Amino acid sequence: MNCPACHEAMIVLEHEQVEVDHCPTCQGNWFDGGELELLLGSTHEKDKLLSSFETDRSAKEKVRKCPICSKKMEKVLCGPEHNVRIDRCRKNDGLWFDLGELDAMIQMKHFGKSTKVLDWLKATFGKTNGGRK
Repeated sequence: MNCPACHEAMIVLEHEQVEVDHCPTCQGNWFDGGELELLLGSTHEKDKLLSSFETDRSAKEKVRKCPICSKKMEKVLCGPEHNVRIDRCRKNDGLWFDLGELDAMIQMKHFGKSTKVLDWLKATFGKTNGGRK
C-alpha cells in the first residue's frame, strides 16, 4: 500500500493483533476501521470517535486519496475544540494521521481513558508520539 501523503510504500506495524500501515518516509499512519475498533475496544467507542469529527470545508490542504478505495478523502476536525485536522475516507475505510496529528489527539485525551492506544504506540514505536522521531 502506498502512502496517501508522499506516495511511498508503507510498512505494516503489528502488535497484539493490531496492524497499522506506517510510512517510514513521512512518518504518517493509516488506521483501517477494524484497527480503530481493536484499539478502542468496541464498535461503540469507534462509532463515538468517528461521530465526533466535523467536516472541515475550509481546509486549504491538498486533498488526499484513500489508500484502500482510491477515492478522495475528506478533511475532518477532531479533538475537544476541533483543532486537529486529519483525513478520513468517505467510505469509512480508515483514517490518515500525518506526523504529529495522532500525538495531538492523544495529548488531548481524544481517545478517552483507553490506555490500549498508548500501550500500542509505546510497543510499536517505543514512545507515545505516533511515529514522531
